[in-house]
Amino acid sequence: MAAEQMDRFPRIRTAYGSLTKAEKRIADYIVQHMEHLVECTISEVAEDTGTSEITVSRFCKKLGCSGWQSLKIAVAVEQSAEGGAESTDIHADDSFESITAKIFRNITDGLQDTLKLLDYAAVERAVETLIGAKRIAVYGVGNSANVCRDIETRFLRFGMAIRAYSDTHMQITSAALLGAGDVVIAVSHTGDTVEILESVKLAQSRGAVIIAVTSHARSRLARVAEIVLVGMGREVHYRSEAVASRLVHLAIVDVLYAGIARQIPEQYRENLRNMRKVIAEHRL
Repeated sequence: MAAEQMDRFPRIRTAYGSLTKAEKRIADYIVQHMEHLVECTISEVAEDTGTSEITVSRFCKKLGCSGWQSLKIAVAVEQSAEGGAESTDIHADDSFESITAKIFRNITDGLQDTLKLLDYAAVERAVETLIGAKRIAVYGVGNSANVCRDIETRFLRFGMAIRAYSDTHMQITSAALLGAGDVVIAVSHTGDTVEILESVKLAQSRGAVIIAVTSHARSRLARVAEIVLVGMGREVHYRSEAVASRLVHLAIVDVLYAGIARQIPEQYRENLRNMRKVIAEHRL
């Protein structure tokens, strides 16, 4: 399925990689017939895709819908929100004004997709888990390492014992030293980075709780983690999805940061006062 078609329904995009062959046929069918899907019955979809009604129902549940009717409503909402959207692909002859508009549109769409699909109960659990953590280790490589450093910098303001690791050897070493009461935040666009998965599984075996920040809800990382926060970036030509997802993942970090600050306001304000005082003493 083409990326621009998949972008029309973010629920399908985030789950597509983990679907079976039969379920992918259903996903492709839905995207290709989105405008007329409201008229289709579950039996028609099963017949047209060479599957069964049970498979269609299972597919709906994988996408977070209770059944076929629920999925049709979700599709209708996506169609309404999409309106007259134009392609955000960047072409060689685009002006800088056009490139800028498309990139900003791409970021906005990714944030809106995440807003629709983010599990707010999972956000609340993540906030509570982080507040109660003895130590927090943050793992990520590549573009995700930048998100990890931001998490470390921001959460230090709460006086948390937190450290970000972008080196895979340091990640596995850190994981071996964690225990009950500790938390790992693993940031991975694909959710399938082998080294991250190894460190996460080791930390989990030592008793640490895993919070995953990823673009793919059905990834290996998401299946391992106790708490999963999914943030998606729209793919656009000349700009990788991983780069776009980094900005969306940073927005999720902001949500966690604000949630923690709300839960411990006095401690947060006191820490900020102390930090500002020390920083002011080192300014000319």
